[in-house]
Amino acid sequence: MSYVFASDAARAVLARSGEPHKRLWRWSAVFATTVALHGAAFVWFARHRDTFALASVRPPIQVALLAPQPIAREAGPSRAVTAPTAPRQGQPHRQAPVLHALAPRPSAPAATEAAGKTDANATKPGGASAASASAASNALAAPADAASITSAGVRFSVPPSGDLHYNTFYNGVENAPGTIHWASERDSYEMIVSVPLPFVGTFSYQSRGRIDAFGLAPEHYIEKRGRRPEDVTTFDRAARRIGFTRTSATLSLPDGAQDRFSMVMQLASLVRGNPDAYKSGVTRAFYVADDDSAELWPIETIGDESIRTAEGFIEARHFMRLPRHDGDRRRIDVWLAPSLGWLPARIVQTEPNGSQFELVWRGPVVPPGAKNASSETKTADDASETGTADTTPIRARENP
Repeated sequence: MSYVFASDAARAVLARSGEPHKRLWRWSAVFATTVALHGAAFVWFARHRDTFALASVRPPIQVALLAPQPIAREAGPSRAVTAPTAPRQGQPHRQAPVLHALAPRPSAPAATEAAGKTDANATKPGGASAASASAASNALAAPADAASITSAGVRFSVPPSGDLHYNTFYNGVENAPGTIHWASERDSYEMIVSVPLPFVGTFSYQSRGRIDAFGLAPEHYIEKRGRRPEDVTTFDRAARRIGFTRTSATLSLPDGAQDRFSMVMQLASLVRGNPDAYKSGVTRAFYVADDDSAELWPIETIGDESIRTAEGFIEARHFMRLPRHDGDRRRIDVWLAPSLGWLPARIVQTEPNGSQFELVWRGPVVPPGAKNASSETKTADDASETGTADTTPIRARENP
């Protein structure tokens, strides 16, 4: 009997000694199966990842690529008409510029009738000189049209001057209102963007320059972020070079080059000139200089969308900067609204780390200009509280 018990004990020991090997093989098989399944899922997702892309992020198919082209310009005086202002006591007499909105071009019947009257006057004694004097007087009295189309080129319509007001957001949190000061004359412009941010101060972006054969032509771009020193980008048109204060490097200055914010108004001017040319999928290339570099920005027309503002929803055309290279996570989205004269209704800048700066139109949904003023902070409710509404034209307010 002792032998029987000994053999049973040996068999039990052998069974227990083989159990770890079985468990090891079992877990190895489970691990290998799991890895294989995960690998197959990864390969499938890599091949079909476009299916899960958001429709608002994935740009449409490009159907046209528009390069910078000369704009159509009207031959005439290069300076805007100025009007005298009454001198204050103890101050010399001076002239202040009158900032006009874009005047509509005369209709064909009206132009024909005016031409007939001029021909009739020319047949009378002294009629030619009188007609010339009258024409000159009318030319001086008429508002300067900064975008009249009389020569061959891309249709281009510079927005009229005005202060544009926006609600500002940082990562979805609303901050103090921001402004875009825009002033344009016949051959020059000025743009100042102010965006207040909590704890860091106001971000200010200034672009000043002229209007040349390719549209807006920046001369100085000044960027100041909060308490940091300002960075200046200089567009030397004579030497055709771009210089920076952040680096000693210089770059070649091509025709149609823009800075980060003049590009927005350059795009607005092009769309104002010919909205039908900017359909979904059309991409226009802009050469844009930042505070230390410059590169080509492909701006694609995404399509018409509804933008929510404090005054309600407005229709706007969405433009987005496409990725410039692999791994480019910075984005700029601009919505131009026809009801605002194709001025920006919304601007969103997405940083590589995911942070977002946003400007959304604030004020009446009317085109800024001589009669409608600009996007004002005073609303209809504010006006009803005081019993009065400010309907003074912008040029009257700017030239008291």
